[in-house]
Amino acid sequence: MQEQARIRILVGKPGLDGHDRGAKVVARALRDAGFEIIYTGLHQTAESIVSAAIEEDVDAIGLSILSGAHMTYFPKIRKLLQERGADDIIVFGGGIIPEDDLQALEQEGIARLFTPGTTTEEIIAWVRDNVRPKSAA
Repeated sequence: MQEQARIRILVGKPGLDGHDRGAKVVARALRDAGFEIIYTGLHQTAESIVSAAIEEDVDAIGLSILSGAHMTYFPKIRKLLQERGADDIIVFGGGIIPEDDLQALEQEGIARLFTPGTTTEEIIAWVRDNVRPKSAA
């Protein structure tokens, strides 16, 4: 019997934000739900996240930003993915993001943003409904 392809997700913490508990909780929940998770750790640059995502051949990048730098990092990561021919990698994420910024980030190509109070079940369901493994294509 052939093994079903698993969705691969890189979870990244860009910038100087040192609060990673939420990212770790989400990463563990996604892993426990059957997704393959690559966690890059704290204090990553946009370039290192994109390089790791391409090297690991992930299907999606989940970013956690609590520092207020979401309007810098989310668009920069999308731009770097496009420049490197990897704009098929879905970018989603969460953090403390003001309502006014949510729509602007969606217009920048961010697939989904989760704000405080979102359950891990909601995130898992969204990933299942919106991300497909490349190897299944």
